[in-house]
Amino acid sequence: MIQPKLTTFDVAMIVVSLVIGVGIFRTPAIVAQSAGSATVFFAAWVAGGFVSLCGALTYAEIGARYHFPGGFYKLISTAFHPVFAFMLNWVIVLTYGAGLAGVALIGAEYINPLLPVSLQTRAGVQGTVIATVLFFFVINYLGIKSSARLQNILSSLKIVLMALLCLGVVIAPGTEVAPVVTHPSSLDTHNFFSAFAVSLIAVFYTYGGYQQTLNFGADIKDPVRNTPRGILIGMAIVIGLYLCINYAYYHQLGFAGLINSKLIAADLARALFGDWGFTFVSVAIFISVLGYINATLLSLPRVFYAMADDGVLPPIFKKVNERTQVQEFTLVFITVVVLASLLVLGTFEKIVSYVMSIDSLALASAAASIFVFRHRVRGNDPHTGYKIRLYPWIPLVFILFLLAVSVNVIVSDPVPAAIGWGLFFSGAPLYWLLKKVF
Repeated sequence: MIQPKLTTFDVAMIVVSLVIGVGIFRTPAIVAQSAGSATVFFAAWVAGGFVSLCGALTYAEIGARYHFPGGFYKLISTAFHPVFAFMLNWVIVLTYGAGLAGVALIGAEYINPLLPVSLQTRAGVQGTVIATVLFFFVINYLGIKSSARLQNILSSLKIVLMALLCLGVVIAPGTEVAPVVTHPSSLDTHNFFSAFAVSLIAVFYTYGGYQQTLNFGADIKDPVRNTPRGILIGMAIVIGLYLCINYAYYHQLGFAGLINSKLIAADLARALFGDWGFTFVSVAIFISVLGYINATLLSLPRVFYAMADDGVLPPIFKKVNERTQVQEFTLVFITVVVLASLLVLGTFEKIVSYVMSIDSLALASAAASIFVFRHRVRGNDPHTGYKIRLYPWIPLVFILFLLAVSVNVIVSDPVPAAIGWGLFFSGAPLYWLLKKVF
C-alpha cells in the first residue's frame, strides 16, 4: 500500500527536475536553426511557455481531483479505455527509458573532460553513465523520502546555477547585443508561420516533463492542496528560467552565435566567465542531468504499478516495500532497461522526434480527461479544490496545440515518428496478450 510522503516543496522540485533536464542546454541552437530569425525564436519560446502554463493549470485541477498511483496511465484508462492507455504508456515507458540514458550520456560527455585522462574515452563516458545510474538506483532503493530529499538539493542547485548564467549577462563587462540575423524568407508570412511551427517542436520538448507529476498522486500529502501548488510553483520557476537564459544566449552570443553553436551553454559560460566557464557549465549541466535521472527513477515505477493494477503486467510490478515505499522489482527492471538502452541510442535530435509525436498525443489525452470527468459529474460536482478559470478554453488551447505539434513532427521528421507510431499501434495486440497471460 502506497503511503503519502511528498510535500508541496517536494512536488515543485520534482517538476523543476523533470522539465529541466539537458534540453535547455541543447535545444535553443536547434530552435534558432529552425526559426531563421530572432523574432520567430523568441515568439516560439514565449508561446511554448504560455501553452505549458495552460497545461500546468489543466494538470493542477486533474491532480487535485484524482490521486491515483501511476496517475498518468490511470487517468487515460479511467476516462477513455485501458487499451488506449496501455498503447500510449508502453511507448512512453520505452522512450523515457531510452531518453534517460541519452540525457545521462550527454551529462557524462560534459563532465568527463574534467576527470582524469584515463576516463576521457568512449568507454570512460559509458562508465560514468553506468556509475551515475547505479548510484541513483541505490538512492531510490533506500526509500522515496531519501530520494525526494536529494531531489530537493539537486533542484535547488540547478536553479542557482541557471540563475548565475542569467545574472552573468547583467554583470559581465563589455557585452553587447549582436545584430539580429533574419533570413529573407522569414519576412514572408507563410514562411514565418512554417518556421514558427517547426521551432515549437523542440521548444515544447524542452518544456515537457511536468505531466509525470500526476504519477505521484498517491504519494503526495494533502493532494487536493499540494498537487496544484507544487505544479504551478514548479512551472513558474521553469518558465522564468527558460526565458531568462534564452535571452542570455542571444544577448551574449547574438543570433548568428545561437545558430552556429554546438555547445551553446558552454559558449555562453566561456563568454561570461573566461577559460573556467566550460568547467562551470559542465558542472551545471551534470547537476541538471543528475536531477533528471533521479526524478525519472522516482516517477516511472508508479506507471508500472498502475499497469500491474490493471492486470496487464505481473503482480510483482506493483509490490511495494511498506517501509521504504519502493517498488523494488520495478526499480531493478527500469534500471536494466536504461543501461541496455546505452547500446542502441541514436542522436539527441532523433530522440526528440521519437518522443514528441506520441508524447504529445499522450499529454493531450491526459488533459482531455478533464472534460470527461467534469461531464460525468455535471452540475453535481463534489470537488471543492482547485478548478481552472476560463474553462474550457485553457485546456482546449493546450490540447489543440499538442495535436498540432504531433502532426508537425510527423511532417517534419517522418521516419522516427513512424517508428514511434508503429510501437503505439503494436500496443493493442500486446495488451490483449498480456491481459490473457496475467
